[in-house]
Amino acid sequence: MANKLRVLFAGGGTGGHIFPMIAVAQVLKDKTIQAGMEPDFRYFGNPLEYSEELKLQGLRISRIASSKWRRYFSLLNFLDFFKFWFSLFQCLWKMYWFMPDVIFSKGGPGALPIVIVGFFYAIPVVIHDSDTIPGLTNRLSARLARFIELAFASAAGRLPKVRAQINIVGNPVRKFLLDKVPAISAKSDLKFDPAKPLMLVFGGSQGSNRMNDFIIANLETILLKFQIMHVVGKEKFADYKNQFDFLTKNYSPILMTNYHYAEYLGNQEMNVAMDAADLIVARGGSGSIFEIAAKGKPSIIVPFPESAADHQKENAYDYAASGAAEVIEQENLLPSIFMSEAEKLVFQPEANAKMVAAANAFARPDSAEKIAVDILTLIS
Repeated sequence: MANKLRVLFAGGGTGGHIFPMIAVAQVLKDKTIQAGMEPDFRYFGNPLEYSEELKLQGLRISRIASSKWRRYFSLLNFLDFFKFWFSLFQCLWKMYWFMPDVIFSKGGPGALPIVIVGFFYAIPVVIHDSDTIPGLTNRLSARLARFIELAFASAAGRLPKVRAQINIVGNPVRKFLLDKVPAISAKSDLKFDPAKPLMLVFGGSQGSNRMNDFIIANLETILLKFQIMHVVGKEKFADYKNQFDFLTKNYSPILMTNYHYAEYLGNQEMNVAMDAADLIVARGGSGSIFEIAAKGKPSIIVPFPESAADHQKENAYDYAASGAAEVIEQENLLPSIFMSEAEKLVFQPEANAKMVAAANAFARPDSAEKIAVDILTLIS
C-alpha cells in the first residue's frame, strides 16, 4: 500500500479562501500520485456552502467551530471569545488523530486555532494571504509559519518581522480557469451574438447589491452598446428577479435578448462566460482579480468599500497600477463615468491591447504550483 501524504487545509468559509485552497489541493494531489503516494487531504473548519466543492476535490471535512474578532464593538465578540477556546480543544483532539505532515492555511475566521495547535504539535505550517493588506489571522499566524506565500508584493511590508521565508506567488487559480477558448465561440455557447461586445458583471462569490442595483437602473443605456452576462448572487437572486420583472416589463424584446442574468455560474459556466467577455466588471477581491488576469481580460474594478481594512480598494489600485484595469470607486459609480470607461476599454483598440497585455503580464498561472512545491519541501 502506498505511503500517505497527509495535508491539513484551513481557511475561512468564503470563496476567496476556498477556491485558492482547492487550486493548491489539485496540484498537490497530482504531484502526490505521481510520486507513488496516496493523498489524504482534510479541511478543518466551517466550509459553509462550499462543502460539496471540497468533497469533489477529495478533501474530507472535519468541522471546527469558527470564531471571528470584529474590529468594532459587538456582543458577538464575547461569544466568539469562548468559541475560540472551544475550537482550540477541538483541534487538539482531531489533529492528534490525523497528525498531518503539513498544514496549509489561507487565514480567515477559524484558521488561527488550527495553526496554533499545528505549531504545538511541531507540524510545519505554510500560510497564504490573497490581499495587499494581510488579514489579522495571517498576521498572527506569520510568526508560526515556515513559508509565507503572498499574492501581492506590497503585502510583505505589512507583516510583522518573521523568520519565515516570504514568497510572492500571486493568488492560486483553479485549473479549469487556465483553459481558454476564443471569445466568439464562447459567446455562441452562451446564446449571445458573437459579433457584439459582451460585458460580464459579477460581485464576487456572494454577489453585490450595489452593483446589481446599478446594472438594473442603467440597463437600457448599457444595452445600447453591450450585451451583458450578469451574475447576481444566490442570496440576492429572488429580490433581483422581482425588480427585473417589474422594471423591464415595457422594454423591447429585441433589446432584452442582449441581457442574461443568473444567480450563480458553475465552474464550467463561469469559465465560458469569462472567455466570452470583452470586458469584465467585478469587485476587488483578490480571487476575482487574479482570475480576470489569468483570462487576460480588460476590466473595471469596483472595490467593496466596507471590506476589512479597505483591502479591496488597495487590491484594485495595486492591480490598476500595472495597467491591467480601471478602478471606479463605489461612490463614483455613475452612468456617465462607467460608460466612458467601458467604451474606451472595448472600442479603442490601443487601450484594449494595452490592458490585455498588462493583464497577461500580471497573471500568475503557476501560483498553485509554486505553493505546492514549497509545501512538499517541508515533508521529509
